Amino acid sequence: MRELSVVGVRVELPSNQPIVLLREVDGDRYLPIWIGAVEATAIAYEQQGVKPARPLTHDLLRDILAALQAPLKAVEITELKDNVFYADLLIGDNLRVSARPSDSIALALRVGAPIRCADQVLTEAGIVIPDEQEDEVEKFREFLDQVRPEDFAG
Repeated sequence: MRELSVVGVRVELPSNQPIVLLREVDGDRYLPIWIGAVEATAIAYEQQGVKPARPLTHDLLRDILAALQAPLKAVEITELKDNVFYADLLIGDNLRVSARPSDSIALALRVGAPIRCADQVLTEAGIVIPDEQEDEVEKFREFLDQVRPEDFAG
């Protein structure tokens, strides 16, 4: 397993499909995962520090885990099968729950849990961005600084 950090979310054009971009912490690969608008909003809200008046679904799950004293220890993106990513939530001492990566990432951001990815998934779906394309990553980061969570509302 390799640890990943969340670069951010954006909308892929022309399909208007949200994407979350993860980056290998101790490496140079990026992992793009296409996600739903609701999950994109949840991730963007957390990254931008937006606090809704009432808890969103991922906030509710965070609060339930805290109330049950069952902390989220980590998120693991475990598999890519037929172009679908699979992830597990590692909860408490020994509980593993299957979940969509987008939901898992939104929850991990809320509790500060590490996000990891199987080497095989990174080998299959990870991309290396050459130095000459690093300015594109910088443009993406600038976009993230300007985008609002409402931009993902369908």
